[in-house]
Parts: sequence; C-alpha cells; structure tokens
Amino acid sequence: MAAKDTIILDENRPQDRRVALATLVGTTVEWYDFFIYAQAAAIILPALFFDHLVENWAAGGQILAFASVGASFFFRPLGAAVAGHFGDRVGRKGMLVATLMLMGVATFLIGCMPTYAQIGVAAPLLLLVLRFAQGFAAGGEWGGAALMAVEHAPPNKRGWFGGFPQIGVPTGMLIALLVMTTVDMFTTEEQFVSWGWRVPFLLSVVLIVTGMLIRLGVAESPIMEKIAQQEEQVRLPIIDMFRTAWKPLILGALVFAGNITCGYMITGGYLLNYTTKDLGMDRGPILQMVSLAAAVWIFTTLASAKLSDTWTRTRVFKVGFVLQLIWIVPLFLITDMKNIPMFAIAVILLTIPLGMTYGPQSALFAEIFPAKIRYSGAGLAYAFGSILGGFTPMIARSLQDATGNSMSVAGYLLVITTIALIATFMIKDRTGQDISAEADAEINRKIAEVAASRKATEIHFDRGVGY
Repeated sequence: MAAKDTIILDENRPQDRRVALATLVGTTVEWYDFFIYAQAAAIILPALFFDHLVENWAAGGQILAFASVGASFFFRPLGAAVAGHFGDRVGRKGMLVATLMLMGVATFLIGCMPTYAQIGVAAPLLLLVLRFAQGFAAGGEWGGAALMAVEHAPPNKRGWFGGFPQIGVPTGMLIALLVMTTVDMFTTEEQFVSWGWRVPFLLSVVLIVTGMLIRLGVAESPIMEKIAQQEEQVRLPIIDMFRTAWKPLILGALVFAGNITCGYMITGGYLLNYTTKDLGMDRGPILQMVSLAAAVWIFTTLASAKLSDTWTRTRVFKVGFVLQLIWIVPLFLITDMKNIPMFAIAVILLTIPLGMTYGPQSALFAEIFPAKIRYSGAGLAYAFGSILGGFTPMIARSLQDATGNSMSVAGYLLVITTIALIATFMIKDRTGQDISAEADAEINRKIAEVAASRKATEIHFDRGVGY
C-alpha cells in the first residue's frame, strides 16, 4: 500500500479516538455480561438451577454450574465462523453491532429467568440456551473488535491500539465485580437469593445501549474497505482459511489457551468459589481483592500491548508465559494461607503474566493471518483457544474435589502454559510489517514468479508460519 493511501489511527483525530473507544467499550460490555454469569455461577446459580438435578452429589450442582460457564464456549467457534464469514465478505463494523446486541439480549433474559423451584428442569435448560447465545456472540465479537483497532493503526502502533479491545476483558470483569460487590453489600442473604442476583444481569441494558451508540458511529476498517473494492473476493473465507492458514490457526489457539486457562482462575469464578466455599473466607473481601486485581490487570494488559510495539509480540508472550510458569504454584500456596492481604498480592502478581500474554494478542493475531481471511482466522483461533479455558473452572473444581489438594489444579495449569510457550516459539514474528491485502498479494506474486522460473509447484504464502 502506498504511503498516500494508508489510513492510520491517530489518537489526535476525533474519529480515530472513537474507533479505539468503540473497540474498548463494546468489548467491555460483552465481557461484563460474560463475567456476571461466571460470578453468579460461583455464588448463587447452583442453588437456584442445578442442585436439584444432582441431589445425591454434594459438589454436583457447583460442577454443573461451572460446566454451564464452559458449555457456551463450544458455540464460540460457530459465532466466530459466522461473524468471520460476513466480516471478511461484508465488513467488520456490522458484525460488531450484531454480536453486541445478541450478547445484551441474552444477558438481560438471564436476569428474568425463573428458577428450578418455579418451573423445574426447564429452568437449567433455558439457562443453557441463553448461555449458548452468549457464547455465539462472544465468539464473533472479539475478532471484529481486534481487527477494527489494529487495521486502523500505523504499523508501529498496532500493539498499542490493539490493546484497547484487550483491556475490555479486565474492564468488563472489574465492572462486573463492582456491581456484584455493591449488590452483595446492600442486600441481605435472603434478598440476594430472592432477587439481588438478578440486578447485575438487568443492568446490562444500560451498558448495551451505550456500546451500540458508540459502535454505530465508527468508520469501517480501511483494509476492509480496500478488500471490498477488489473484483475477486474470497467466496468462502473460512474454507480458504482452513486450506491455507491452518498452522497459524492451531498455534494461535494454543497460545490463547495458555492465557485463558490461568485467566479463568480469576475471571471464571474458580478462586472466588474455592476461597469462599473450601477455605471458608468471607465473600465480600474476596470480591474486593479480585476487583483490585482486575484494575491492575487493565494496566498490565495495556502496558504489555504498547511494549510489544518495540519489544516484538512474541518476545512479550514468551516472557509472560515464563513468568506465569514461575508464579502458578506460589499463587495456590499463598491462597491456601487464608490471608486476605496475601491473597490480594497473589492475584495482583498473576495479572503481570496475564497482561503480557493477552495485551499484544490483537496485533499478533492480525499479523499472522492474510487480510482477506483475517476475521475468520483471528476469530476462530481465539474461539478454539477459549474452549479449553472455558472449562477450566469445572476442571479445576473436579481436580480439587478428587484430590483434596490445590496443587493438582496448579499442575494442570503448568501443563497448559508449557504447551502455549512452545507454540509461541513456533510463530514467526511480524511486528510492524505490512499487513494489507496488497502486501499479501505482492508476496504471492513473487512466489509465483520464482516457482514458474524454477518449474516448481506453486505455493501460497501462509502469513505467520513462513513460506
């Protein structure tokens, strides 16, 4: 792409600030909705929806509640595939608006749900349907938000601007925790069980309206606009992605799995459940300390995203995963001390590697997939990686109950993190390189020329893996 044709994101221009804000606000809203459910699953949903299904299994209701958190992740790849198809064919912006609306409606309806005591087994079944809708929406949302930010950005600031949709996760988590903590403080236990737990779900309407208004006002990705002008577009982006970019898909999924499995110790409600139910610690202080960790996580995520512009994406990821490996065992040893200040230190320090392995992700995923199939590739890598993470609370709860020792959970996290670290070493770093459709076409043109001159079999460039 010629310099005069390049459209970049400039923090000094109102429209471009709006793009960054739109990716942040929309992702925050989506993840607020998701985390509210995860927290409710740790605190109240077993008693209201699942315990009666497994009355003779003491931990059964809690495990089923955490399973419902993970079940929605199976629908993320479907959401990523559908949104990726239309996002690569029609545009990023429309998919952002549609997924945000779907997530908001599903969350609001969860707040209106009758319980098992009111309608019997239909209650958990309907709850699962709404969770599937949330999973579908989340699977389609992230890829669009990440690409809108990264594709507007100049090459030397892709990490920085790609960090804004990334901090939507800890920001959404923080807002969810603050809302849940506030409701918990101003209701009695009886009120919380009766109606208080519904309030955070119903309040999502306010956030959805705000996010929709901001997202509707942003411009389409400049790279997508150029792709739309081409006479020959990819007819089925997802098929082309599996045919030509399956290696970055697998590696990207493994890298994200390494982040989300540890991240879901906090965000998925496991530590909240473990500290309050197993260790007997008070719910209020635990919610406050996890909220504090979420606030710090915002900073470590954005700082790591910016660092990746100068330090390269893969280097930040590698250091992050090494730190994660070092801190996993101390995290559980400190938590088992049943000391609130020490617990705060443990989860706050965990946000350092979590930020380093999440902040640069938008830029990394955008750089390893060709422009014409980028939404499909980035979205599916994110979705497949999240499946393992989504079941982490359930797996952790099952390991804890089976062994009676938190070190079994730590061992599980160590294995996943090690795999992610190895995958990171297999990704070819492309920090700051041209990621336009024209750049991909030029590389493939040169490959074709060399193949023709040497009478070799023609191959195509698989961005991020090598060629």
